[in-house]
Amino acid sequence: SIGAEIVGATARKILAVDDSVSIRKSISFILGQENFEVVEAENGADGLSKATADKFGLIITDINMPIMDGIQFIKELRNTAEHKFTPIIVLTTENQESKMQEGKAAGATGWIVKPFSSEKLIAVVKKIIG
Repeated sequence: SIGAEIVGATARKILAVDDSVSIRKSISFILGQENFEVVEAENGADGLSKATADKFGLIITDINMPIMDGIQFIKELRNTAEHKFTPIIVLTTENQESKMQEGKAAGATGWIVKPFSSEKLIAVVKKIIG
């Protein structure tokens, strides 16, 4: 059915929000090899405009970014009807408990600490969205 195809396509579309071009490119490359479609955004504000303009099955975000950081980005996303329940993975160098708690409180689903392996990223993504 056409409905299931649309849902399937949405589920495989991922928004990657990070101010580092090299991190965005590696996320796109790694997940692209697994047939996920990756849309890139360079900060929280850019991510928010892309997230509200489209449907994503998963959002991956950094925490420390200019203009709008990851925590603010997650809070803003959770206030939108489209992304109230979209899984959000935080990908960051921050491994302090306080930042993790802040991320969880904002609405983050999970956490991957940089540097990350492609295997780890793929495993987490597949666990969340198959």
